[in-house]
Order: sequence, then structure tokens, then C-alpha cells
Amino acid sequence: MKIATILGTRPEIIKMAPIIDEISRRGIDQIVLHTGQHYDKEMSETFFDDLEIPAPDYNIHVGSGTHAKQTALMMEGIEEVLLEEKPDIVLVQGDTNAVLAGALVASKMHIAVGHVEAGLRSFDMTMPEEINRIVADGVSTMYFVPTQESAINLLAEGFSRKNLFITGNTVVDACHRHLEIARKRGIQEESLARLDIGNMDNILTLTMHRAENVDIRERVVNIIDALKELTQMNIVFPIHPRTKNTLEKFGLFDELNNLEHVHIIKPIGYLDFLQLTSASTLVLTDSGGLQEEAITLDVPALTLRYNTERPETVTAGGNILVGSNKDAILKYVNMILSDKEFADRMRNAPNPYGMGDSAKSTVDAIEDYYDNGLLDIEAPEDIMSSFTRKMAMIEEDITVADFESKEDALIHMVFDGEKMCFPADDLNLNGMMITYDKRE
Repeated sequence: MKIATILGTRPEIIKMAPIIDEISRRGIDQIVLHTGQHYDKEMSETFFDDLEIPAPDYNIHVGSGTHAKQTALMMEGIEEVLLEEKPDIVLVQGDTNAVLAGALVASKMHIAVGHVEAGLRSFDMTMPEEINRIVADGVSTMYFVPTQESAINLLAEGFSRKNLFITGNTVVDACHRHLEIARKRGIQEESLARLDIGNMDNILTLTMHRAENVDIRERVVNIIDALKELTQMNIVFPIHPRTKNTLEKFGLFDELNNLEHVHIIKPIGYLDFLQLTSASTLVLTDSGGLQEEAITLDVPALTLRYNTERPETVTAGGNILVGSNKDAILKYVNMILSDKEFADRMRNAPNPYGMGDSAKSTVDAIEDYYDNGLLDIEAPEDIMSSFTRKMAMIEEDITVADFESKEDALIHMVFDGEKMCFPADDLNLNGMMITYDKRE
């Protein structure tokens, strides 16, 4: 078996590192293709060294550009590599243009696609990421979903539960892996010292880069007005180049940079950033990945968005959506600082993303599919069977697997009277409402 992994951005490299490790550990043939869509070396390429991952086998150096131009260049480069390497499955992670390009190219070449972190939905079609993940899910073969909630999103869209694998999120594996690298290198204490910001009490780590925040003047002004009043915090802001340019265009950069309690710094290495996050009292962010890392590191998160494709972090209690609302930002920062019980609840929120064995579960599933010939994508030879979609209330002790076998059916959705449930093979259906397809 040969596995091809496509990477394009820093979060993809971070989250796929444990899977790349696991594939290597098992001696499976693999190639890694880097699209090179991050033109800033500090924000992408050096990560391979930092995270102790072998350099990519291919880098197609697409650089920056419009969504259409960037995606087209990626598709062209990816196709050339896949034609040469002929992998059995292509892995893509998340919701970037690299994911969209990789999934489309592989599926049209009849190569199985495995989507890591599948099923996330913000239900906001103004987000390019939402479009990317919906399209990638539409053409994938295997879906490695982080939580039951993400799996239910896919079930509601008509995907077969047989192709869904609730693996947890590799962000947990990655945090453990990368903190160990930091400890091994002896940089755990040095990371914070290198920031050279003096007092390290009450750190608020800020990240802000999404267009809906930084490109809309009213929103960014509201956020900065809140930051002005948070003088009790030590705000550390590793600023994205695009965000800096926009703040300068609006005439807001100098105003923010002149605040004594705000420390604007250049983007820092991931291991340093991980140390900064773990030492923080809270994070204020519009990043999806940082919402996951914060709850994994037991750090309260306030998210500068009005929706999130990581709702599990909110439900668990470790994350609160505050949008760009000044009053909400100030309210919850002050509650975290002054209300110990409230802060402890956020810090001790259960992690919805698992215990750190996501990479193992993912590669286990791929090996099982390969061994059973399920990665082969071939034109059908049998005339399509007819199915009837039905709904039923189950009033007997019977598992999902037994019901499907008895009825020659495939269960899609399960409702227990209060919430939707994932139809795992061993789930007892007694007292539940189900929808299912029955073969005629």
C-alpha cells in the first residue's frame, strides 16, 4: 500500500505530523506533497524541521494568489505527482485550498480520498473554508471525523455511516507530540523568555486574521476598543502579515502598538507558540485550530466569531463565542479573571477530541479498508439495486448491526428522544426513532 499526504499550510503540517509518524512506524510506503501555498518560510517550511518531520518528497511552490489561481495551480501540480506515484489513497486534512485541490484531483483519477477532520460545519457559506470542506467531503472515500457531532453532520447530508470513522482529532496527538519535542530540546522555559515582554502574568494570547474581522473596520475597531480596556492583561499578539497590512491601511496599527500592555510581535515558531498558549490565562482568537489547542491545553478560549465549526468546544464549556462585541469580550475576560469557579469550569472542560490516539485509529482504518479491497474505485458491474427510505420506531432490544443484517438495510439517522446519535454497530436501538434505506 502507498499513502500520499497533501499538505499546504501550518495547521495541516501540525495536525498530520502524528499520522505521518504512524505511517512510517508501520513501514507503509508513503509520499508527502507540500503545495507551498504559504509563501512566508517562517509560517510553513521550517515547520518540517521544527516538528521533526522528513522534508516533503514534492513541493509545487504555488505561492499566494486568488482562490481560483491558487487552486488551479495546485490541481495541476498534484495531478502530475499522482500520475507518477499512483498511491492507493490520498490524505487531505481540514479545509484549505490544498484540501479542495487534492480531493478533486484524486477523486477524478479514481484514487481513494481520506479526509482527516471531515464533517466540520460552520453553516456559513461566506467562509471559503466551509466551501472547501463541503466539496472535499462530497468526493471522499473515507471520513475521519473528530467527534460524534461531526459524524452526524455527514449523516444528515446523506453519507453512509459505513465510511465514517470517529477517530478524535489529531490536534490532541499533535499537542502531546510537540510538547515532548519542546521538552526534549530544552526550550520549554526559553520559549517565553525569547518573547522579551517582561511581566509574564495574566497572559492573553491574541490571534486575529480572518477577513470577516480584519477587513471590516467596524469590527476591528470594536475589538481594539476592548483591548484598550484590558490593562490588567499582558496581551501577546503574534501578528499575521495580512492583519498588519490591514490595520496599517485603517490607521489602527500604531494606536494598538502604542498600548503599554499590548505586545505585537512577528509570527513565532510553532513550538514557541505552543509554549505561549500553554502559559496563557486565556486566548482570544478567530482561529479554528487554536480553539482545539486551547481546550486540549486546558486554556479558556474566547472566539472572535459568530459561528464555529468547532461547536463541541463551546458545548464542553471551554470556549465562548464573543464575535467582535466589545461588551462580550470585556465581560468574559473579567469573569475568567475574577470568578474562580467559572474559570475553573472552562479550564477543566472535557476535551471532546479524544485522548491522543487519533493517528493510530486513522491508520488502522486505512489498513483495514486496503486489506478488504475497499480502496479500489472501479466502475460498477452490477445493475443498481433499488432502495426505499423508511422511518421506524424501534421497540425491541436490537443493535444497529443486527437490525441492518435482519432487514438488509442501512441505518442513517438515530434519534433517542433528545438528541441525534451516531449509529455505531453495538448501539441498542430500543426506544429510538431511526431512518434507514431498505433494499427492495
